Amino acid sequence: MYTLYFAPGTCALASHIALAESGLPYEVRRVKFAENEQRSEAYLKINPKGRVPALVMDKGVLTETVAILAFIAQVAREANLAPLDDPFLFGRMQAFNAYLASTVHVAHAHGRRGTRWADEPSSHADMQRKVPQTMGESFRLIEDELLAGPYVLGDRYSIADPYLFTIATWLEGDKVDIARFPRVQAHFEAMKARPAVQKAFAEEAAA
Repeated sequence: MYTLYFAPGTCALASHIALAESGLPYEVRRVKFAENEQRSEAYLKINPKGRVPALVMDKGVLTETVAILAFIAQVAREANLAPLDDPFLFGRMQAFNAYLASTVHVAHAHGRRGTRWADEPSSHADMQRKVPQTMGESFRLIEDELLAGPYVLGDRYSIADPYLFTIATWLEGDKVDIARFPRVQAHFEAMKARPAVQKAFAEEAAA
């Protein structure tokens, strides 16, 4: 049994969707950010970073979305969630996921987690004003260069798809109109219709 620690509206949704696609046995546990539970002694024993996701199993704990997604794909090989038979295509997938983690997610976080980078309220306000631009630029690159379509890798669904979908759910809150990116929007709508996505949303609502 795998246990995924998540918080609604975070990147943990990508790992949740991948688990729902995988066929692996799992449960989800909500970390209540509003109550600062991510900084509690109990949770810090699970993930000293004080963030989500965290995937707990008999062997230990995995953190970081890129690592968890790759792990799920390798453990649940029969679900065909990654091109494990094609090292180059696997590398392309990981490059895409790394871009989401290191660039797009960070751009988004500047609007909500400015205290990670600066102390002055004026600096936070400046970062917040910049988010629509940086998120828009990131998704322009995804739209024009990185999204092969209909899935990230073309016709082959992979763990890159729930990750892209998850970050695309943040666009409205970041004041970026997804309609500016027709291919991303088509991907977003197709993902919403997948049973695993609906299952993940239902499980998060019930947790």
